[in-house]
Formats: sequence, C-alpha cells, structure tokens
Amino acid sequence: MAKKTKTAAVASGSTAPSGSLGIHIGISDKDRAAIAGGLSKLLADTYTLYLTTHNFHWNVTGPMFNTLHLMFMTQYTELWAAVDPIAERIRSLGHPAPGSYGQFGALASIQDAPAVPPKALEMVRILVQGHEAVARTARSLFPLADKAGDEPTADLLTQRLTVHEQTAWMLRSLLEE
Repeated sequence: MAKKTKTAAVASGSTAPSGSLGIHIGISDKDRAAIAGGLSKLLADTYTLYLTTHNFHWNVTGPMFNTLHLMFMTQYTELWAAVDPIAERIRSLGHPAPGSYGQFGALASIQDAPAVPPKALEMVRILVQGHEAVARTARSLFPLADKAGDEPTADLLTQRLTVHEQTAWMLRSLLEE
C-alpha cells in the first residue's frame, strides 16, 4: 500500500500529519475539532472544580467540619476520576488534551478557589455554583455532539450532567434553613 502524500491527505479532508494514519470514525475533521474544543473546556472546568473541592476539603472548619470534610472528599475523588475519560475522549477525537494550569485557566468558565479559605457555608455556595457551571459547559456541547452523531461524547456528557446536577442539589440542600 502506497504512503499517502500530504497533497492526497489535504484533498481527502484529513488533517493527519504526513506519515501518520488519518482518523476515519464517521465524524468530520471540523466537527471533531469543535467537539474536542468543547471537551477541553469541560476538562478545564472539571479540573478547576476538583482543585477547589480538594482545597475546601483541606481547609473547612466549624461545626459542620466532619460532614463537609467527608462530603468534599467524596466529591473531589469523583471529579478526579472524571478528568481521565474526558481527556481520553479528546485524544480519541485526534486532538491533544490540555493539561497545564495555564491552559486550564484560559479555558475554564469557573474561577479558581479563593486565596483565603471562606467559611464553610460559603464553600458550599461556591461549589454549588461550580457544579452548575460545569453542567452548563457540558450541556452546551450536546447540540454539536448530536449533530455530528458522536454518541460516545453524548454518553460522556450525560454521565457528567447527572453527577453535577445531583451534586449541586445535594450541596444546595445544605444551604436551606
């Protein structure tokens, strides 16, 4: 089998580097790039929320310490486990996954944790807002994944939405008087 030339690769719509095998999974290069871009934002939001939640786990104080310390540990553990499947989906689509603090800071829609740890209930409010923001990021990608027929990404988004919406509800419940 002859090697594909750069000219032939461009003509076929492949963006694979010369000498490498192109990606032919039934999703156009343009759609794969757009979906990978959206997933990169989801990865950045997820990682930023992971760091914030872990920070709050370490720094929570007050009468709800034990409850929140354990709840935050459960949440940051789940978030940590979520980053790998998101990054690997980006790679499956043929794009590099962001992985630096600078990239995450530029891509994330949520703020970094406050420099001074807030009071316990403010931590809960911040995490509610973070989970809702990550849910919005995931939901914003659905139309593109649907249009492209990207079922694996749609499945991943559904899983992430379930976790973030449920976690936001549970945290919100702590704020009721």
